Amino acid sequence: MKVNYLAISLLFLIGLTRLQAQTTPNQPCVKKIEVTGSAEMEVIPDEIYFNISLKEYFTDKSNKTKVAIETLEKQLQQAVKDAGIAKENLQIENIYGGTPNWWLYTNKKEKPTDILEKKRYVLKVSDLSKIDNILSKVDGKGIENVNIGRYNHSKMAEYRKELKIKALQAAKEKAGYLLQSIGEQVGGVLEVHESGDTEGMPMPYNQAYLSNRISQVAMEGGDATGSEIDFKKIKIRYEIQAFFSIK
Repeated sequence: MKVNYLAISLLFLIGLTRLQAQTTPNQPCVKKIEVTGSAEMEVIPDEIYFNISLKEYFTDKSNKTKVAIETLEKQLQQAVKDAGIAKENLQIENIYGGTPNWWLYTNKKEKPTDILEKKRYVLKVSDLSKIDNILSKVDGKGIENVNIGRYNHSKMAEYRKELKIKALQAAKEKAGYLLQSIGEQVGGVLEVHESGDTEGMPMPYNQAYLSNRISQVAMEGGDATGSEIDFKKIKIRYEIQAFFSIK
């Protein structure tokens, strides 16, 4: 007896299709509304990172006597300590000297006397006015450069979380009054998507004045405390895209 396998396969597929049609209910069309909610805030940075470069220099015309980098470093460390700043807030970022620092790669145990070494530090402060007093206690001739590297706020993660919550709440509120205007009511949330964030980097209100004052303190070893310098606030903004059902 010949078996028609093709016919059996077709019958099996037809039966499976009918079974799926019977067990899968028809999904009703869900009415929904898509809205975007946003929230923003401004904060004054409380973490200011300064880049400070110190450099050895000769004290005589014959270039035989110099102020060592260790001396300058101790002055900076002591000034930071006197300002009430934790020593962990002062870190060495890089070391320079010669082209390249060839004594580091030879068998010489001591640095050549004709090489002027430089070190770059990163100092984190919470109060901008302290930097002038710190620099005034370091040999001005040994300060090569000082500039502001970056800014931040110690509670930035907390602020971001708070803004995301407010952005979603704003999205639901928007969906509510839009639907109310046409006699509908907002239901539960169906989907939520983060649209990213924007964070503006603050700058001093008077960047040129600040740079000039830093240079003056570094060169003259004076005290520039009391200078009226402040920062613009960091602006943080979040957007949330949300889908809500319509009752």
